[in-house]
Amino acid sequence: MDTTLTRDHFEEAAAVIRRAARVQPRIGIILGSGLSALADAVEDPVSIDYQDIPHFPVSTILGHQGRLVLGMLQGLPVAVMQGRVHYYEGYSMQQVTLPVRVLRHVGVETLVVTNAAGGLNKAFSSGDLMLITDHINLVGMIGANPLRGPNDSTLGPRFLDMSRAYDRGLRRLAAAVAVETGLPLHQGVYVGLTGPTFETPADIRFLRSIGADAVGMSTVPEVIVARHGGMRVLGVSGISNVAIDQIDTDAEASHEEVLQAGELLTPRMTTLIKGVLAQM
Repeated sequence: MDTTLTRDHFEEAAAVIRRAARVQPRIGIILGSGLSALADAVEDPVSIDYQDIPHFPVSTILGHQGRLVLGMLQGLPVAVMQGRVHYYEGYSMQQVTLPVRVLRHVGVETLVVTNAAGGLNKAFSSGDLMLITDHINLVGMIGANPLRGPNDSTLGPRFLDMSRAYDRGLRRLAAAVAVETGLPLHQGVYVGLTGPTFETPADIRFLRSIGADAVGMSTVPEVIVARHGGMRVLGVSGISNVAIDQIDTDAEASHEEVLQAGELLTPRMTTLIKGVLAQM
């Protein structure tokens, strides 16, 4: 059964963050598997454990530290989520996306969402970055949408336009930063699945056939709720592994591989995001 969360829940959580913070964040950043080290760049940080924020879901997955870090990054006030929760952990879609609602309540206007993803595009290699231009919401197509249930019109519209999910201006800015810094940056479509199983070779071939370039188990619900709240969104995938599309192979996907790729991805992701913030 879905857990219905309301403005009162979001405000109660936001009040705790406001009391602890030294700044009012304008930029929210969600860090995916193996990418938590970016939070170390935040200046004059205040850290709050998720478990100390009312109603906040707590991550159970290795590589997601479960802290909200508030401070300054490239001269901008930020709220950085060191880790997220996922639908496969047993949370409802509304619980998964509650942190985004709360960030909006504390003043965040722009959300930078990152993830570790499997590379579907055959031109991608482990350690590459992909700027998300669009996504395929396979989970939502079967009904698991974070906007399911009663709609509070003060939070956003009942029927949400998702034709411009990822902000054009922010995408252009990220592409320009990549050129200026010499950072290789692919662009492509992210497809969101529930997990926690990795995809079968048949899954991989199907996902490629419908136009996906990278696949993961997060991000899409967060982007939907961010857009519902009127936030601008920039999305970046770190390609942590190349998808296995053949059944007769000794290759094997694992979460350890994802975390190891984070060691290569983190400095690249840090360069890109800090560059974008500096230009904002």
